[in-house]
Amino acid sequence: MRIDVISLFPEFIRESAALGVVGRAGERGLLQVQAWNPRDYATDNYRRVDQRPFGGGPGMLMLAEPLAACLGAAKAADPAPAHVVYLSPQGPRLTQARVRELAAMPRLVLLCGRYEGLDERFIEREVDEEISIGDYVLSGGELAAAVLVDAVGRLQEGALNHADSASQDSFEDGLLDCPHYTRSEAAGTEGVPAVLLSGDHAAIARWRRQQSLGRTWLRRPDLLARARLDAADRALLADFIRQWQAIQPPRA
Repeated sequence: MRIDVISLFPEFIRESAALGVVGRAGERGLLQVQAWNPRDYATDNYRRVDQRPFGGGPGMLMLAEPLAACLGAAKAADPAPAHVVYLSPQGPRLTQARVRELAAMPRLVLLCGRYEGLDERFIEREVDEEISIGDYVLSGGELAAAVLVDAVGRLQEGALNHADSASQDSFEDGLLDCPHYTRSEAAGTEGVPAVLLSGDHAAIARWRRQQSLGRTWLRRPDLLARARLDAADRALLADFIRQWQAIQPPRA
């Protein structure tokens, strides 16, 4: 997969894409991340990429002309069709389901806004999709782009050392992940649930599923309301709730 990122800070994109799982995916030839700077496509002596908006008001907008030229060059760098994403707080919030859909595409182009954003005419003409990573505002789209590159990159086949790791992540089935406990010489088995030491793989699987359901009920009931639970899941969750309620301190 190839991801082209248009940013006024291409060095940030290059450095973040060289780290961790995404960096390993790049080394294995599974993911190519290329950064493009719109300043390189500005036509004036000052390499200007911003201008005041019509109607006045504080802040500046990114100019459409250098952005369009930069986007055209990025698209022309590879024959594969490019899906253009603008990282924007006005887009729908990114979900794991959407990450999986994007990860299956051959190519993405990510646009990182700065200042007060992009000219609306450019968005309407060139952008296929707007995506937000949360209901808050950042100084620019670079951090959001790095999030999307990481989320998509780790799903490329062969990027993770253990292929099953991604399937067990939070949100993969609409629920949060269960708690995990690492082997430790200092701590030993203290505080580790007995079922994880039992060697009973069926019981461990049931416990993990129940904990996933329970954590989602406690921490993200909005996710649970949308999840499709079968009778076994509902029974596990009901048992978790009974156990949780039994250990809560009485109200004063």
